[in-house]
Amino acid sequence: MFALRCGNVPKAMEDKWFWFMEGSTLWAHRSWTGHCIFRVDFKENNNHVVTVNRDPEQYRSFGIEEDRKSLNNLLNWWTQSPYDHYNEWLSETYDSLKKAGKA
Repeated sequence: MFALRCGNVPKAMEDKWFWFMEGSTLWAHRSWTGHCIFRVDFKENNNHVVTVNRDPEQYRSFGIEEDRKSLNNLLNWWTQSPYDHYNEWLSETYDSLKKAGKA
């Protein structure tokens, strides 16, 4: 939680995410568009509530399972010490190419 509370203000074009905490809520926005993609309300009983942006003009979702995987991958990246935005960018780019059948 400490790493998430530190948030992330992108410093390079490869860093696609801006995130911050307000109280027990994590807000995750795409850095280039500013669109909020994920909202995570952390609960003390560990029954956290996740809200995903479903506007197709702001976020192209491939379904709940893909959203779950994406968010879990992001949380793993964001809580690394130190956060490595370049390797995250490479991983996201490869995953996008793979989904498009080009990798």
